[in-house]
Amino acid sequence: MNYKARKMSSINTKHIKKYLLAALLVMYAAFTWGQKKHEMRMVWIATVSNIDWTPSREFDPAKQQKAMVAMLDTFSKLNINAIALQIRPTADAFYQSNIEPWSHFLTGEQGKAPSPYYDPLEFTINEAHKRNIDVHVWINPYRLLNSDNLDILHKNNIFFKKPEMFLKYGSQYFFNPSHPETLKHLQNVVADIVSRYDIDAVHIDDYFYPYPIKGREFPDEEDFRANPRGFHNKNDWRRDNVNRAIDMISSTIKRIKPYVEFGVSPFGVWRNKNRDPRGSDTKALSNYDDLYADILKWIDEGKIDYVIPQLYWEIGHRSAEYNTLAEWWNANSDKTNLYIGLFASNIGNKSASRVWQTSDELCRQIKLNYQYDNIKGVGLYSAVALMQNRMGIADSLRNNFFRHKALVPHSPKMSNKLPAEPKNLKMIFDYNRQKIYLQWEKSSEKDLKYYIIYRFGKNEPIDTDNPKNIFATTRNNYLDITQFILNNYSKKMIFAVSSVNRYNVESEKYITVEY
Repeated sequence: MNYKARKMSSINTKHIKKYLLAALLVMYAAFTWGQKKHEMRMVWIATVSNIDWTPSREFDPAKQQKAMVAMLDTFSKLNINAIALQIRPTADAFYQSNIEPWSHFLTGEQGKAPSPYYDPLEFTINEAHKRNIDVHVWINPYRLLNSDNLDILHKNNIFFKKPEMFLKYGSQYFFNPSHPETLKHLQNVVADIVSRYDIDAVHIDDYFYPYPIKGREFPDEEDFRANPRGFHNKNDWRRDNVNRAIDMISSTIKRIKPYVEFGVSPFGVWRNKNRDPRGSDTKALSNYDDLYADILKWIDEGKIDYVIPQLYWEIGHRSAEYNTLAEWWNANSDKTNLYIGLFASNIGNKSASRVWQTSDELCRQIKLNYQYDNIKGVGLYSAVALMQNRMGIADSLRNNFFRHKALVPHSPKMSNKLPAEPKNLKMIFDYNRQKIYLQWEKSSEKDLKYYIIYRFGKNEPIDTDNPKNIFATTRNNYLDITQFILNNYSKKMIFAVSSVNRYNVESEKYITVEY
């Protein structure tokens, strides 16, 4: 994730037509957009530098847990269905690991465990799944430190055991992407997380090779000369280093848990058109030429289950226009699920352009997204913007775009096997506890993930395709409907329940009960 707030430029003459077209699309969308039943709604929770968790650098476990629960409660009310939790910000861990030390962003000291002890990842997974929110574990593959302060590192850090694996570039230290031990270490980290935790996806962002520093070359010339692996061009060799990491992560995940997704959130520009006719009509830094990440290759070869490019510019931006990029990614991501990363944290940023001083720009972008068939949702960077409800953005999402619940989309790379529908749906009146439940038989399917409860009026057609009919989702085989019934005791209604497996495929059939 590129955390630096990018200053947004004003519109020039060249982009007047593009801007007007986008404006017309927005106006049209205001009347025609509609929420989809299957729609990713992800929020990034950044832990590096304690951006989101915990922003006050609170190291007390009880307060950390309270802060996480507050975030998840807020997201649940906003009908958010996934989080990307940064659990490896700088080659350290927000989870119990025998491979890497506890993060100093978690406890204030690298290698120091939370006291009283708890596992932050396990805690978050349990609390998120209670609310049927998916957990994508967000790892940074190559960053050792986001500074040059080696004193932060624990004495048992791999940096001191194998210093040959690392390179310094600018004021930061990185794993050398070309070193064979780097790939092996990363594989061990990924395998450890996937095998031990009940996660829904592994997620990496835009930090592949580091963002270029003007006038400085990444110091890997000796490595290239020593082992070019048949490459004559160092840039192609660098891209191959990243490709090998992507291949390894993808195969490791699928070998251990085939249902766990692998997603990438790259910088918003693959290549500029002036460098490649397949590129976008932009003039910006690019994944391919500057970060050595060939996103299209990974999409075409089926290495990733979703791509969520960071389109952090406004509609009408001079160098990287939002709609231009949304249109380009829509046309080039038909082989995987495409979500769009939006810069919610730029709302109200005084150093940003005028359009970001309200939440309107983000709303316009979401509306535009509905015009493209391949865009299946959004990711919002980052959590703090929603928790602060900057310029009313959380209210806008809840009252408009996320008004109804939505289901996480099925990955086209995954199994299409249908789960069985639930059985024996009943309405239970527990007079002792003064509770009313919907209850059904717990499924024995090992890949079952959650259940969807739909609600219809007595004379309404049973339409499970319309998201407004989704009453609730739960990972339990029951649902407390006491308060709802008390508030609507005079209304006759029908409840229908279906099941969803770990591949996000819904059962073809459902069962019903009348009230």
